[in-house]
Amino acid sequence: MTLSVFDIAGSGMNAQSLRLNLVASNISNANSVGRSVDDVYKSRQPVFAAELNNVMNKQNATAKVKVLGVVESKDAPVMEYAPNHPMADSNGYIYKSNVNTVEEMANMMSASRSYQNNVDVLNTAKQMMLQTLKMGQ
Repeated sequence: MTLSVFDIAGSGMNAQSLRLNLVASNISNANSVGRSVDDVYKSRQPVFAAELNNVMNKQNATAKVKVLGVVESKDAPVMEYAPNHPMADSNGYIYKSNVNTVEEMANMMSASRSYQNNVDVLNTAKQMMLQTLKMGQ
C-alpha cells in the first residue's frame, strides 16, 4: 500500500512537470507571428486522466495520473493588418499566436502548486515510514 503512495505522487509529479514544460513553451511562443493560420504557433495543453489499477483486488488498488496526450488549441489566431511586415500575406495580414499569457501564468502557478503538493505527499509518506521503522527499535 505504501509503495502505491509513491507511485501516485510520482505520476502526479510527472504530469505537472509536463504541464509546466507546455506552459513554458506557450509563453515563449506567445509573440510568434506566421504567414497564415496554419503557420502560426498554437497554444498546447496536456490531457490527463485518472488511471485505476487492480480495481478487482481492493487491497492493492491504486489510482495514477495518466497523460493521454497534448492537444493544440482550436481558438483562432489573432489576425492583424500589417502590410509592411515581412511576414504579411498577400492581403497585408499577419497571424499572431493564440496564447493567452494571463491564462498561462495561472496554469503555471497551479501546476507548480500541484507539483509541490505531490512532493509534500512523498516527504510525508517517507517520514511516516521512518517513524514506523523506529517504533520497532
